[in-house]
Amino acid sequence: MTRKIAIFDTTLRDGEQSPGASMNTEEKLVVARQLLRLNVDVIEAGFPISSPGDFESVRRIAELAGDDATVVGLTRAVEKDIDRAAEALKYAKRPRIHTGIGVSPSHMHDKLRITEDQCIERAVAAVSYAKKYVEDVQFYAEDAGRADYAFLAKVIQAVIEAGATVVNIPDTTGYSLPDEFGQRIKYLMENVRGIENATVSVHCHNDLGMATALSLAGVRNGATQVECTINGLGERAGNTAMEEVVMGIRMHGDELDAHTDINTREFIKASRLVSSITGINVQVNKAIVGANAFAHSSGIHQDGVLKKRDTYEIIDPAEVGAGQSQIVLTARSGHAALKHRLEELGYELDKEHLDRMYDAFLDLADKKKEVYDEDLESLMHESRRNETAVYTLESVQISCGFPLTPTATVTLRNAADQVVTACDFGTGPIDAMYKAVNKIVQVENDLSEFSVQSVTRGIDALGEVTVRVTAPDGEVYTGRGADGDIVVSSAKAYLNALNRLINDKAEHRK
Repeated sequence: MTRKIAIFDTTLRDGEQSPGASMNTEEKLVVARQLLRLNVDVIEAGFPISSPGDFESVRRIAELAGDDATVVGLTRAVEKDIDRAAEALKYAKRPRIHTGIGVSPSHMHDKLRITEDQCIERAVAAVSYAKKYVEDVQFYAEDAGRADYAFLAKVIQAVIEAGATVVNIPDTTGYSLPDEFGQRIKYLMENVRGIENATVSVHCHNDLGMATALSLAGVRNGATQVECTINGLGERAGNTAMEEVVMGIRMHGDELDAHTDINTREFIKASRLVSSITGINVQVNKAIVGANAFAHSSGIHQDGVLKKRDTYEIIDPAEVGAGQSQIVLTARSGHAALKHRLEELGYELDKEHLDRMYDAFLDLADKKKEVYDEDLESLMHESRRNETAVYTLESVQISCGFPLTPTATVTLRNAADQVVTACDFGTGPIDAMYKAVNKIVQVENDLSEFSVQSVTRGIDALGEVTVRVTAPDGEVYTGRGADGDIVVSSAKAYLNALNRLINDKAEHRK
């Protein structure tokens, strides 16, 4: 059996310190409920002495969590901080006070202005004082990633002897390289007496983009708790992202001798909830929870995924609550992806028809970034309209503007495969074009309705035109046409209506 790695979530404390991400008490409670659904082991609910709001958040989350999670209040190595945290955690079933002090030369000399001996003295005093209130005391050695190895070991041994049950080894500035950070944890495991009786925790920042790698290096070398946040939220470049480290452990559990009890199917929901509350959206290519995490637009990738998902996906999207793989249709997509999407829409095409559709699809995809299902529906309808067409559009050219007279040149192909061109002018570009069409088609009709709407979203959306023409006998015929160019859509719609009129009259004559 692999080692259980406890997941310590600090979204509500360190995550909230991200500029613009502050949450009120009610919002923190909403996030806390989602953390409980994720089955996190530890919730760091806030820094009680920092504000009345943080105190209230810790107090209410402590009551909410009950036996389901340990609830933590952060403090400095200061008695009044610890008193306030203990008060906030008074009704927690599983309370933990998290206290600590800076241990790097930078923190001791430049920030705290203390000696190494004074640092150890303060650390031991804080842990001993917190121990009067709770059995479970966590000590953080701030900026441990830049601390001297031997001195760090000395501090950790002292706080364990003072009663610390958890020792947190943070790479506070995100400075370390994974191998070096792993060696730091290994050194502590081998050189601190009694460390096997404490939980060794890692808290890594993402300043160099390596927070997840640092945390996993810590796990590989003996850490049994990882501190992280939803979406990697946190100070500066953020913290270790919970979803990344948990899925990393799941993918490499045997190599790391590790597992977690996280309900990974709640990840997408948690990610969107935190984004919604904080207003901080994740990048589309963010691992695990980004919008493109399981999206494929390359034809080679799409073909592979459609044949067997794990050719390009190491994680089943359903495992993290993402539903299923997304086949994004673009100009790089191949026949396999188009065929798959059309079948999902209910269309089964033979090879010849699929080839024609693929040509039309590529023509559209070259004009816009992404082709949506509505676009495909429109292309299919356009294809079917062309199958019974007496006249098809070869080209259309419009000339208009102030103070020019709108003029249109239209070229059509008729049922005898003859190409005919006509030119006319009108009160507007569409009027001029329809008059040019009428010169060729020569079917008496009255245009009774003309409307335009976009098929999909975006400025590059297909425009679908609907027209209705009335024959001399009062029969009304509807035509539709869709294209990225509204003039072309208008021409196709009008021709479609006229073709229906012509076919209907021919059928009646029979």
